[in-house]
Amino acid sequence: MASAEFGTEVARPSEADRERALGALRDGVGTGRLSHDTFMRRMELVLVARTRAEIQDALTGLPTGGPLGRLLLRAVGGVSAFNVRLRRTWQNQQLPELGLPQPGPAPLRIGRNHGCGLRLSDSTVSRVHAELRHRDGAWELHDLGSANGTYVNGRRVTGPVRVGPGDQVGFGSTSFRLSGR
Repeated sequence: MASAEFGTEVARPSEADRERALGALRDGVGTGRLSHDTFMRRMELVLVARTRAEIQDALTGLPTGGPLGRLLLRAVGGVSAFNVRLRRTWQNQQLPELGLPQPGPAPLRIGRNHGCGLRLSDSTVSRVHAELRHRDGAWELHDLGSANGTYVNGRRVTGPVRVGPGDQVGFGSTSFRLSGR
């Protein structure tokens, strides 16, 4: 884009420029130098910026840490992420085991009803909550419209999800760790 008045080229920001600016903003909010609202406003400015100067304006007043500060921030983030993964693994190992049944032609129904193959007496579990089906050599878990949801590894199931030994499954507020027995 050329400026009609001066006949000069305006320096358009590259994706790398935007990524560096977004990284600086993330570092700023991560270290408490920016509020969440300020971070969101400035991130929007960086994403719609048409010039490098507009990107620089979005970073105005934000102290930039040197390479050592950025390295330290990444190291702390890595340790924190490791701690979260370790805690999740520990909690998963503490769950009661639910052995996968022998494959058969009929699915295993899970719920509070007397006719369910796996009967759970938790009020957060629907009468007919979910189904475990063996298809194409693998197990699939299906939610059957339960009120409080079916979860696999902490994520709510909205369609068929493949499961296997080691996966965490939840029905309402009741959770298990699948085992192959």
